[in-house]
Amino acid sequence: MSAIDPSIIAPETFATVVGLAFGAIFLFIVIAAVSKNLLFICAPNEILVFSGRKRRLADGTVLGFKVIHGGRAFRIPLLETVARMDVRLYGIELTVSNAFSKGGIPLNVHAIANVKVSTDRRFVHHAVERFLGVPPAQILTVARQTLEGVLREVLSQLTPEEVNQDRLKFAQTLMNNTKDDFDKLGLELDVLKIQNVSDDQKYLANLGRGQIANMLRDAENAENAAAQEQAQAQAQARQLAESAAQQAEAQVLQKQNAFRAEIAKLEAQAKSIENEAEIAAQTAQATAEQDLQALRAELAKLTLHVDAVLPAEANARASAARARGEAAPTIENGKAAAEALSLVANEWTNAGAAGRDVYVLQQLDTIVAAAIQRVRDLRIDALEVVDGGDAESVASVLAMFPRSVTRVLEEISGAIGVDVRSLVAARAPIDRGGVRPTMRPASPDSNKEAT
Repeated sequence: MSAIDPSIIAPETFATVVGLAFGAIFLFIVIAAVSKNLLFICAPNEILVFSGRKRRLADGTVLGFKVIHGGRAFRIPLLETVARMDVRLYGIELTVSNAFSKGGIPLNVHAIANVKVSTDRRFVHHAVERFLGVPPAQILTVARQTLEGVLREVLSQLTPEEVNQDRLKFAQTLMNNTKDDFDKLGLELDVLKIQNVSDDQKYLANLGRGQIANMLRDAENAENAAAQEQAQAQAQARQLAESAAQQAEAQVLQKQNAFRAEIAKLEAQAKSIENEAEIAAQTAQATAEQDLQALRAELAKLTLHVDAVLPAEANARASAARARGEAAPTIENGKAAAEALSLVANEWTNAGAAGRDVYVLQQLDTIVAAAIQRVRDLRIDALEVVDGGDAESVASVLAMFPRSVTRVLEEISGAIGVDVRSLVAARAPIDRGGVRPTMRPASPDSNKEAT
């Protein structure tokens, strides 16, 4: 927010604004100071008493003050004044000597009490009227004197035995009797405890001795009675134990006899079952032996079948398969040779009478080479020639190779029905310059098969 420029505001207006601001600040300070002096806050352990104006209570009583406990309130200036009263707790020690109890026995009582100013709306105005502005020590003196008077009054109504034996009842009776007096004073008794009760004539001590003696006597009588009862209980328990032991022994004997009889019966049954089991075992063993022999025979049969029959069958099947495998090429070769021979026969038929001669001539080199190779394959390890001196035997031996070739050619001529020697003789002039008759040659495969 930008500041206001005094140059654009009239001097009178600016002075008025400044005066109002200072007036507001001064008024706030005055209100704060007045509130501080007029506003009273009550602490939890005190009460505030506003005096100066009359007020009517709920029961119609008119008082000239107002009591505030906790909270806050404003004081009207010039008309009211405010005072504070402390409501904290104070401890009081009570010591009463030679207070006569019921029966005329003087007692000494020592007690403690906790007292404070009451904050109850019904009784707080009594405390204001009596103790406003009074020091706490004086309030405690009044409370102590009141308690001592009430204590003496209560002791006169109780016997020493009642005071000494039931101190809680004594303290409660004392609080009940003190309440009326404290309500009138505007005080409140929080706690009252009796610490000690005694007497100078040792009445309570003697009373205690009698009670102790009675207690000892009663305890001894109770102990004797308990011992007698214990002895009776022990005797009865011993008798019951002996009787129970005898009964137990009799029952044990009965049970032992029954047990022996049952054992004998079970042993007989076990022996019978054992015999039956032995016979059944022997029978089962014999049956098992028979079954075993049958199984062994079957096993021998199966072993023979496995060792001899199955291998023989497998070998036979293998041989058959092997034969079929080996025969397959021969069969195929035979089929091919037959087909080649069929083709050659067709060619020979188509060529007429000279066709066979022409074919043989074409294959003549192969035929002659085969004949020579056959003779060449002949091996003679040792040969002894007996010659008469004219070398005829040696010449015969040397002419054996050509004659062997000629003999092989004659066998081939007989086999194929063609005079190979004539064809060889006829081929010589042709090779020297003549014309060889031609024929459509067979396929190389056919020639190979025919060869």
